[in-house]
Amino acid sequence: MDIDWTAVAIAAGWAIILGGAGGALTEIGGWYHHLRKPAWQPPDWLFGPAWTIILGLAGWSFYIGLTEAPSPEARTGVWALFIANFVLHFAWSPLFFKLKRPDWALAENVFLWLSVVGLMVVLPRLVDNPFVGWLNVPYFIWVSFAFVLNLKIVQLNRPFVTGEPDPRARQ
Repeated sequence: MDIDWTAVAIAAGWAIILGGAGGALTEIGGWYHHLRKPAWQPPDWLFGPAWTIILGLAGWSFYIGLTEAPSPEARTGVWALFIANFVLHFAWSPLFFKLKRPDWALAENVFLWLSVVGLMVVLPRLVDNPFVGWLNVPYFIWVSFAFVLNLKIVQLNRPFVTGEPDPRARQ
């Protein structure tokens, strides 16, 4: 089996840029620490390793998609799925941490979740390989969990009119 090093570089670059940007755009500072969060939120240190594994598996599915697409149309579909996911994944951290708008991040998370569903459902059909869908199941589970966590943070801290939570918000 020959390795397509261009596809390796593209898929690895996709995962590394998303993971690196997510880390760089995540500011665990005073504003974040003052947010009310549910008791079941994982510790902050867990997010980095979790995203590393998740994006590594998704990157692997991207590589398979690029190398097993049976036609130019299928390959375009693979690109479209991963570009859409890239944009939506990239947008969440600035909305939540930079703009301090967990409510906007929550709304955006719906579209991110749908893009991951596309990686699980559409990608396997494009390349006729169910394994690529299964590689994205951890991504789906984590984004689903993150949606519920994001929702709870919004509920505990709303409204976010200026990006700052209402200090009168109650649990």
